[in-house]
Amino acid sequence: MHKVGVVGCGLMGAGIAEVAARSGDDVVVVESSEDAAKAGLARLEQSLRRAEAKQKIESADEVLARIRVETSLEELADRDLVVEAIVEDEQAKVELFRALDEIVTSPDAILASNTSSIPIMKLGTVTSRPQQVIGIHFFNPVPVLQLVELVPSLTTSDETTARARAWAEETLGKQAIRSQDRAGFVVNALLIPFVLSAIRMLESGFATAEDIDRGLVLGAAHPQGPLALADLIGLDTTQAVAQSLYEEFKEPLYAAPPLLNRMVDAGLLGRKTGRGFYSYS
Repeated sequence: MHKVGVVGCGLMGAGIAEVAARSGDDVVVVESSEDAAKAGLARLEQSLRRAEAKQKIESADEVLARIRVETSLEELADRDLVVEAIVEDEQAKVELFRALDEIVTSPDAILASNTSSIPIMKLGTVTSRPQQVIGIHFFNPVPVLQLVELVPSLTTSDETTARARAWAEETLGKQAIRSQDRAGFVVNALLIPFVLSAIRMLESGFATAEDIDRGLVLGAAHPQGPLALADLIGLDTTQAVAQSLYEEFKEPLYAAPPLLNRMVDAGLLGRKTGRGFYSYS
């Protein structure tokens, strides 16, 4: 699979496109508008120039030459693999997979989702090829973090899972783990309750954001605290994953705290908006 499509060129989509192109794949990225496409291309160029300056790649221009950023899903018709990396909204993803099923012409093409929580079965069943639909969940920042979660549904074929693993490990050089098709998969099913617990601690006045994070960094050797991590993930994404987990398991530890909901309502989403639990300038 060397003709790769990516839908969405935000932080995750751009990162997926970058690692695929750096590995030699021909990449087409589709965004929803000309402005979003320009912003996505600028994000890719900035990241690749930075990688070139750090001597992680030989030539940013060479990698960029393998990437096209377009605004029409029709540009994905000839792809061997399409990875969806749009907003974490179930209905939006369902509609996209329905459209991709009509557009992508190769009978062997894999349709993958980078969702961090939405069941893959819900995406596969709206296509005519559920056996070729799989979750390939990357972690932010994609060029840096080595983990990929592979999430086959009950109808995903063993061949599709094997091909997805080969692409992630052999082409991209990532390390893959396999998860059952349950909300949150492996990492977020463990991580999100931890983050929500930190938010509840802040909300109750138990400790400040700085002290909560410093405690986990200095006392438990975490690379960053849970509230800073939530800002990096995006508070809207954190909320969406929590809602998906709670919907599936109905466990109180998965319920989004009121403070998180209010911050999302206010547009205080973390690093991407300049303010979350911390301010970023």
